[in-house]
Amino acid sequence: MKRKVKVGNVVLGDGNIYIQSMLNVPAECVEENVQQAKMLEQEGCEIIRVSVPSLNDVRLISAIKSNISIPLVADIHFDYRIAIKCAEEGVDKLRINPGNIGSKENVSKVVEICKAKHIPIRIGVNSGSVEKDILEKYGRPCSDALVESALRHVKILEENDFYDIVISIKASSVPTMIESYRKINALCDYPLHLGVTEAGTRHMGIIKSAVGIGSLLCDGIGDTIRVSLTENPVEEVKAAKDILTSIGKNKNSVEIISCPTCGRTQIDLISLAHKVEEKTAHIHKNIKIAVMGCIVNGPGEASEADIGIAGGKGEGLIFKKGKIIRKEKEDHLLDALLEEIDKV
Repeated sequence: MKRKVKVGNVVLGDGNIYIQSMLNVPAECVEENVQQAKMLEQEGCEIIRVSVPSLNDVRLISAIKSNISIPLVADIHFDYRIAIKCAEEGVDKLRINPGNIGSKENVSKVVEICKAKHIPIRIGVNSGSVEKDILEKYGRPCSDALVESALRHVKILEENDFYDIVISIKASSVPTMIESYRKINALCDYPLHLGVTEAGTRHMGIIKSAVGIGSLLCDGIGDTIRVSLTENPVEEVKAAKDILTSIGKNKNSVEIISCPTCGRTQIDLISLAHKVEEKTAHIHKNIKIAVMGCIVNGPGEASEADIGIAGGKGEGLIFKKGKIIRKEKEDHLLDALLEEIDKV
């Protein structure tokens, strides 16, 4: 049973998987950060993180929070005073590592205000932040090293009688990331924030994140996720939604299945599949749509789809749950499909 940790208006550990992203605008550009945060919320982001590198940048907290309705997390390194100021400004969660935020006395000061304002703390460990003595012990940032580092930070908070903790334990190596989360999940009941760090640009970054995050979610591990991409963070949110959809965890989105085409295909299926994806991107329904290239096998192979197209020579079939409901010319297939989707 997971410990429940309240972050603004969401509760981590309640059985849902929450999508996160991080603003990538320079901290001094307040209005640009605000606009990007609003854009991410509109796209479906459920928790937003912002880097607060200096005391002057604490002004970001109130500026962003007054323009969004989802939780805001402040990402802070080394200076405990920034954490305290962000808490005073009403941030919904702090992302710090207690071991590098300052002395025990300074950590206690941060914990004290977090307790008073019911602000949780996310411990964020990754393969580049493991302490030197732990690296010397294991020789490299392996999964055991990452877990030991995370538990060391957890212990600091627990010694201050603080338990509103969320843990992330990321690595750029997908196997190491998966092993680390499985091990930490077996050792504690705190909610886990999943992610592959430094995953890369859009193509490879999504593949690595889908393998790492998806594997863990299929094991029942994870409460919130971020797809880290060297890209506009809107792409992170889109990818996260697609990962959740692919494993049946996103209950308010369209899932499109389509065949890879073969010599039997007598319709421009590749173009049609892309058009279906584009035209249904705005639809918020829990439905599965099939785009198949063969009238002979299409409806049967995609019988689990709520609705679909099976193409033929210059024409195609519209079917629901494998049963044919109408035949249309090729140039009207897309419109016919959209008409039927509206009825679902």
